[in-house]
Amino acid sequence: QVQLVESGGGLVQAGGSLRLSCAASGRSFSNYRMGWFRQAPGKEREFVAAISWSGGSTTYADFVEGRFTISRDSAKNTVYLQMDSLKPDDTAVYYCGVTPYRINYREPRNYNYWGRGTQVTVSS
Repeated sequence: QVQLVESGGGLVQAGGSLRLSCAASGRSFSNYRMGWFRQAPGKEREFVAAISWSGGSTTYADFVEGRFTISRDSAKNTVYLQMDSLKPDDTAVYYCGVTPYRINYREPRNYNYWGRGTQVTVSS
């Protein structure tokens, strides 16, 4: 059974940094893409970044503007999201997910599995 466990969230001041981790288990992910999404209160879940497990190609949402970096450690079956220059608007619960899609992976409905999320709060 696939399990995804996020960690690394917390409270940080604007301009600060956090590194989120997503530990994956339960199957081989070599043909999958891992994505980070976020959901603020009263808003829909939105795409943040994604990485292909095998080749490591990455994609980012426009609002990231070079502030976040997604990476993976295949040996540890873990995906990371390094977030720098954080803004109060980045406050949300951050989720990682797994999708077999090679296109349309910005859509949360195309993800098979999700973690429970980790809260990120950025104070002004």
